[in-house]
Amino acid sequence: MSSLWLSLVLGLVAGSADYLGGFLLVRRSPSARALRYFVALGAGFMLAAAVLEMVPEGMQVGGRWAALLILLGYCGVHLLEHTLVPHFHFGEETHHHAVSAKTSYSVLLGLATHTFFDGVAIGSGFALSTWLGWVLFFAVFLHKFPEGFTMASVMLAGGRGKAAALNSALFLGAMTVLGVLAISLHPAWVRLGLPLSAGVTIYVAATDLVPEVNREPGIRMALVFFAGVVVFFLLRLL
Repeated sequence: MSSLWLSLVLGLVAGSADYLGGFLLVRRSPSARALRYFVALGAGFMLAAAVLEMVPEGMQVGGRWAALLILLGYCGVHLLEHTLVPHFHFGEETHHHAVSAKTSYSVLLGLATHTFFDGVAIGSGFALSTWLGWVLFFAVFLHKFPEGFTMASVMLAGGRGKAAALNSALFLGAMTVLGVLAISLHPAWVRLGLPLSAGVTIYVAATDLVPEVNREPGIRMALVFFAGVVVFFLLRLL
């Protein structure tokens, strides 16, 4: 099997883990209070992913423009949420659910960008060597289950329903496969895309999700947020 086909197959396997994570959450049908804890865990997980993985790699591949691209990614989402889509201004919605509907789709955007570069990592590894491709595949695969679990929980918390939760997890998987294809066809794209996606992910985690998490009083929610950071750090070490 050629490196291209092997990377595509493993990208599909990694993407399927996103869907399985969402499927496991939907089957359990957690309560609204439980969903808020899942959102806190996901916020910590996303922020750690951006700071510990996406920013360092983005700075390395992006060169002198990387910092500006990270800022541009952050500001781009802010522009989208507060200018280009004015009826979705953050904080104006009535929160009947754990998070707003707008926030759930912001999380989908951030995580989809991250999963796209999961595929980029797998494709890049196999473009260099089969051994490196397998190493990067396992590194990506390890955090796919909590990723899909997080996405489905946020969609349910935003009142989107089980079908939307499953479809969002499926979309994350599809973006992983698309990332493998993109890096195989245009390897130079990673120099722009990775720093931009780091800024997007930081915005979604820190500006969208953390304020939602802070609505819950007490220290327990903060501890769950920090647990999300620790989970990603441990998975990265593995």
